[in-house]
Amino acid sequence: MRVLVTGADGFVGRHLCAHFRKHGDQVIEALGPSATVGANRLRVDVTDSNSVLAAFRSAQPEAVVNLAGFSSVAKSNTDPLQVWMVNALGSVNVLTSARELDQKVRVLLVGSGEMYGVLPAGSPATEDMPLLPVGPYGSSKAAAELAGMQFWRAHGLDVVMARAFNHLGRGQQSTYVVPSLARQIQSIRRGASEPTIQVGNLQAVRDFLAVEDTVAAYRVLLTQGRSGAAYNVCSGTGRTIRSLLDEMLQIAGVEARVEVDPVRLRSNDIPWLVGSPRRINELGWTATNSVTQALKDVLDEQSATQ
Repeated sequence: MRVLVTGADGFVGRHLCAHFRKHGDQVIEALGPSATVGANRLRVDVTDSNSVLAAFRSAQPEAVVNLAGFSSVAKSNTDPLQVWMVNALGSVNVLTSARELDQKVRVLLVGSGEMYGVLPAGSPATEDMPLLPVGPYGSSKAAAELAGMQFWRAHGLDVVMARAFNHLGRGQQSTYVVPSLARQIQSIRRGASEPTIQVGNLQAVRDFLAVEDTVAAYRVLLTQGRSGAAYNVCSGTGRTIRSLLDEMLQIAGVEARVEVDPVRLRSNDIPWLVGSPRRINELGWTATNSVTQALKDVLDEQSATQ
């Protein structure tokens, strides 16, 4: 399979490209406007329709995974215009370029569990639930999916939608919750800082996957997903952020005080966000990597970089 990956230099993008190559696929990496280009590496600005179309015509892909996006839920509230430009308009540009190619192209649009908004505690989200996002990130992702459905209905474009819940592993930016906690833990472990960890809302419940399972799900959706359908990419199991922190402290053998940093709190934080993986399970995908190992990987990475 010849596949074009936008946002290939991001956290998930790097893992996904490696996963594709492991399975013998030919990967063309679509990187940011300032990236270094080379063999099978292109510069793309997804907010520029001409840039996206030029990349598609150069790559001539059989399949596309759109990972280019504004990925921080926490930061999306400070710059909603940029979030909508990249996540929504960028997706429209990808869809339009796929439609313009002479050959048939399958597009995987990667959305988010944040699109569901506030769920009743104990009720995992299923794909037939309404999308009721509460912030710019979830709203812009929902708009991108709506555009994908419109292109499928109106133009017959082969589009599959992924609704990805939280994932973690090596390579995630330290501004995200698990790498941030890991960095503080390793600093305490080395004696470089006071045994205090700054946190946000530890009671929030989220559905976590190791990033290796997330990218495996994306390939399954590209090869087996039904056109016009949306699929949750999740474990079906909810965990509080506090439980992740406690497990990381145990793994590292560290004791620390925990202090809430008001800066780390979100005004529109969703208390409980867990998905049902039933639909993607029916395609043969299940999570095979443990969150515990993913936490160890993040701790090891933070140890090596300090």
